[in-house]
Amino acid sequence: MPLAPTLAEPGLLVMDVDSTLIDEEVIDELGEAAGCGEEIAAVTERAMRGELEFCDALRARVALLKGLPVSVFDTVHDKLHFTHGALELIDTLHTHGWKVGVVSGGFHEVVDRLAAEGHIDYWIANRLDVADGKLTGKVLGDIVCKTVKLHALKSWAERLGVPMSQTVAVGDGANDIPMIQAAGLGLAFCAKPKTQLAADDAINERDLTRVLDYLR
Repeated sequence: MPLAPTLAEPGLLVMDVDSTLIDEEVIDELGEAAGCGEEIAAVTERAMRGELEFCDALRARVALLKGLPVSVFDTVHDKLHFTHGALELIDTLHTHGWKVGVVSGGFHEVVDRLAAEGHIDYWIANRLDVADGKLTGKVLGDIVCKTVKLHALKSWAERLGVPMSQTVAVGDGANDIPMIQAAGLGLAFCAKPKTQLAADDAINERDLTRVLDYLR
């Protein structure tokens, strides 16, 4: 295994949002609000395991949200919890001159707020189409899939002038695998079996400060 990234020099950590930065899956919470929680959660589980193509799975789940009022984002946001150690990890990295980005197959309507609350430097997420204050059941623009996550890691590192050897990627789902494999250090966090196999190592307790154990 190559030398781990060091806190002695600037670096970049990129992590997934749902079930990584936060304990919940936002799409499942939206499904609960729409009254189709079990149906959506079942699709989420299959997509996370890599049994379904992520973009197709996301479109199928978003279609079930059609008609929900945009106020649902307030309701869902108030139910979310940062994973234990998430804010401490971010603050510690910032102290050492690192930057933190998040890449989410979830939604800007929620991730924008989480990024502000968590003092996150960069973030991308999907945007849901809205008409007359209600969700139309469609996603706007390109979906944040595994390729987009990988590209974000590389382009943010390039923008910062940080070598890939000074990058860390953390995630739990199949769509996190390419960025986990491309980073200087790729960690599976309480992850699905496929993701654990693809990573340099796995953290199997819900404590994000454990990421710091790997950094010199």
